[in-house]
Amino acid sequence: MDLFEDDAPEAGDNAHEFTVSEISGAVKKTIEGEFGHVRVRGEVGRVTVARTGHMYFDLKDDRSVLAAVSWKGQVAKLSHRPEEGMEVIATGRMTTFGPQSRYQLNVEEVVPAGAGALMAMLEKRRQALAAEGLFDAARKRPLPYLPEIIGVVTSPTGAVIRDILHRLRDRFPRKVLVWPVAVQGKSSAAEVAAAIRGFNAMSPGGALPRPDLLIVARGGGSIEDLWGFNEEIVVRAAAESAIPLISAVGHETDTTLIDHASDRRAPTPTAAAEIAVPVRAELQAVLAQFGARLGQCTHAGLDRRAERLRDLSRALPRPEALLMAPAQRLDALETRLPGALRAAIAKKRIELSDHPLRPGLVTRAVERSRDRLEAAAGRLPGAHRAGLAQKRLRLEGLRLNPAALDAALRRERRDFERLAARLRPDLVTTRLERQRERLAALERLRVTLGYEATLARGYAVVRGDGHVVTNLSEAQAATALEIEFRDGRLQVGQGAKPKRATKPVTPPEQGTLL
Repeated sequence: MDLFEDDAPEAGDNAHEFTVSEISGAVKKTIEGEFGHVRVRGEVGRVTVARTGHMYFDLKDDRSVLAAVSWKGQVAKLSHRPEEGMEVIATGRMTTFGPQSRYQLNVEEVVPAGAGALMAMLEKRRQALAAEGLFDAARKRPLPYLPEIIGVVTSPTGAVIRDILHRLRDRFPRKVLVWPVAVQGKSSAAEVAAAIRGFNAMSPGGALPRPDLLIVARGGGSIEDLWGFNEEIVVRAAAESAIPLISAVGHETDTTLIDHASDRRAPTPTAAAEIAVPVRAELQAVLAQFGARLGQCTHAGLDRRAERLRDLSRALPRPEALLMAPAQRLDALETRLPGALRAAIAKKRIELSDHPLRPGLVTRAVERSRDRLEAAAGRLPGAHRAGLAQKRLRLEGLRLNPAALDAALRRERRDFERLAARLRPDLVTTRLERQRERLAALERLRVTLGYEATLARGYAVVRGDGHVVTNLSEAQAATALEIEFRDGRLQVGQGAKPKRATKPVTPPEQGTLL
């Protein structure tokens, strides 16, 4: 086949043709091979944290910008989180991102570039937290004068906890709860914040009692060693603590952000123990001094009052002088008493002579009393009939059985006896006769209604094993039967079965009538 003129190869057209992915992979291999592990110094520019937890930021100087990225797992391990404007040294490896044709630094560690950068970042964070009011003096709580339990947040193996316990033992022994934490390193800030919040979460009356005072302590060190106490999470935990908190981080010249948020700053951990409790020996001396002063003041007060009492007693008159005037008045009244009695008797005699006791007055009084008595006697029959009618209605309302009738009779008899004592003999006799007749009528009624009268008409009461038998099955089940007639009782055995009654009979309460 002939080649057209346009299709003829030109000089250089035999060079290898690369795909885009081949070029991207070659660049990636070259960059990662040449810059497998690097440390880059620069100023942090834009910082962005994606929803996935990955952090993207820029490292720049006066001429260039380098993109940097830390994956989610790497971000959690960073000792210092990059902030815009910080000068840092980032450690990592160079890599490329093919879809956007760019290279970037995968950062594994970030440290400030120097003390100046750390102090600048510290000042910036301090101003931001102060603007939120976390350092205001009005938020600080007073420390308890003598706490029962003291919580200490520090390393359990360092000299700090030994110094605190030794100072507390010398001044005023108290119960101490130690929450062990790492006081430097990546996990220091999180552990200290968790300890402060853990102490606050304890119940005051729980199995492990809640402290009355907290001490956050650490020995001296460089700014990098103390950096965990400058982290925002620790500052916020100290500011939110409901338990008064003393910060004792570093030496006297060291200052961290927790010192601003705490309720009291101690220059050293030993000084924190001195601030926490007073000296017991001094308190005992002061109490003894107060006791002595109290005794002296009491004696002096009693002496002054005794002297005042003696002065007032001198101004009082003698007891015999106080009794002279009343005794004289008594003598004068005694002298006037006989004459006054005689005058009173004469006055009463004159009043009696003006109103003598005449027989007519006595007679009229007796007649008025007799009229009242006769009127009451005239009302007595009507009242008696009304009472009988009331008793009759009450009697009809009772169940007609011998026990109830006997109780009613006993009540009536008591009423009769009580009324008989209040009435005249003739009236009592008449009323007693009527009541006897009524009582006899009630007795006849009781006998008529009783089951004994029914027995006299040919009926009988059947008992089985001591209990009243009311039906055939109970009679068949009884081991022995007893039949009560009008004139006595008959004991019989099981014997022949009794015949069934052809007509039901309603028995009285005392037995069964056949």
